[in-house]
Amino acid sequence: VSLNAYSFNTELSNYVNSERSGDRMTIFDLIDFCSIHNIPAVDLTGYYFVGYPSVPKDEYIYEIKKYAHLSGVEVSGTGIRNNFANPDASARAKDVQHVKDWIDVASKLGAPVIRVFAGAIPAGYKEENRSEPLGWIIECCKECVAYGAKRGVIVGLQNHGDMLRNADETIEIVKAVNSPWFGVIVDTGNFMVEDPYVDIEKIMPYAVNFQVKESPFGNENPIRIDLARFMRIINQSGYKGYLPIETLPIRNRVYDPHTLVPAFLKEVKDAIEAEYN
Repeated sequence: VSLNAYSFNTELSNYVNSERSGDRMTIFDLIDFCSIHNIPAVDLTGYYFVGYPSVPKDEYIYEIKKYAHLSGVEVSGTGIRNNFANPDASARAKDVQHVKDWIDVASKLGAPVIRVFAGAIPAGYKEENRSEPLGWIIECCKECVAYGAKRGVIVGLQNHGDMLRNADETIEIVKAVNSPWFGVIVDTGNFMVEDPYVDIEKIMPYAVNFQVKESPFGNENPIRIDLARFMRIINQSGYKGYLPIETLPIRNRVYDPHTLVPAFLKEVKDAIEAEYN
């Protein structure tokens, strides 16, 4: 298992945005949390590096890398914000450069994979014209993936409920890009389908990392993930990589990641134990 930093989004954002009120947390604090709770790895999302979206100085990257290593915590991935479905070609080019810049960061950090998005559904989008934004996404991904291959970093495309609503739409792009350095960050909570477990199973051959959510039916849904069924899918697929968990605020629940993350972590570890032993 691993932990996605977004679970502590509020505290980490408060720190990088220099908020004076509310709880604050640094990347180093997050690594300490992982070490204390025996979480062997962490996905360090780019948003929580001081100065994002600007590329951090090498000294800062290497300090984080060293601290994680000495804390017994691996960096299982990172991720950034981008929109490859933007109708503005210059904006897309800027985002491609942003991804390349952070591929360099990932390489220096020792992160094997970087998460990218397909992008938000463009204004005035019509389903019959899907091929146009799809072409933009594929073109951008190809350029990023070629760069990632040179730097030894896998590019992972997250199904984020945006232009990518299900397994088939996500796989279509992976097949079009057609590179061993490109795959899917499987977001278990963002398949916009009746039975998300079917789509999780379908997408497994392309998985390069995960965001394991508490519910497979969206961020606000209280229905819990069937971890026994999920782990059976993982086991049968032959996937051996990390399973980063991500907890999120749910309506009518006090959100405290300091208690919710360890609780969900225990559920996931118990499910792994039950499936693999």
